[in-house]
Amino acid sequence: MGMPDLMVQSLAIPGLPWLAIVVFAAGLVYGFVGFGAALIYMPFATRLLPMEVAVAAFSVSALSSLFTVLPRAWPQVERRGVALMVVCATFSASAGIWVLRTADIDLLRWGVVGITGITLAALIGGWRYRTVPRARTRAAVGLATGFVGGSTGLMGPVMVLFQLAGSDSVATSRATALVFLTITSLLLLPLLAIQGLLTGSALWLGLIMLVPYGLGTRVGQALFQPEREALYCTAAYVLIGVSIVFGLPIWD
Repeated sequence: MGMPDLMVQSLAIPGLPWLAIVVFAAGLVYGFVGFGAALIYMPFATRLLPMEVAVAAFSVSALSSLFTVLPRAWPQVERRGVALMVVCATFSASAGIWVLRTADIDLLRWGVVGITGITLAALIGGWRYRTVPRARTRAAVGLATGFVGGSTGLMGPVMVLFQLAGSDSVATSRATALVFLTITSLLLLPLLAIQGLLTGSALWLGLIMLVPYGLGTRVGQALFQPEREALYCTAAYVLIGVSIVFGLPIWD
């Protein structure tokens, strides 16, 4: 099938206007909170699309974040720590993508929901790191994030819960999440291509979603106010909680 035919096929997806609205909302939340885009997008998208297409298309749409949110966030992060997590996440994402292709996704989703729920409960209960995380801790977080992201498209939960548990300022935590999630989403593209999941249909759909997603991230970034820490944390916890509920396989 030629590229024009694939574009027409992508435009004919049932529910595409609703998907575009959801993608805009996902970008809005990502630009404001620093994560949560996939948590909003994936539960809806997997009802319209095969899971591997939804993951690949969303990674393509993340290209817009290179221009909308990354430039402002980049100077605020501790680059060595972020680089270590990115490298580890990229390494483990290949294994996650293999699981996406071969495993029972429902079982994996139950595991992700369970781990995320336990961690969220610990955070709401007041658990925090008492020391600065060491390199091996960051490496472990990167490995876990890459595997979960590659297999489910949800790059955010593990890494963001790690950030929220630390002692960084709201602005630094948000910037770190933005830089890490943007870069790892982009690095996921060649890994998806190697394993045959970056199809023409997924590519075209991702390009279609790129505009509403980019617009949403730009608006969300404009709404962010670092001094409103309580709002930031509340929004983060609510988003994770919503993702747990909507991520339950019982809704399929």
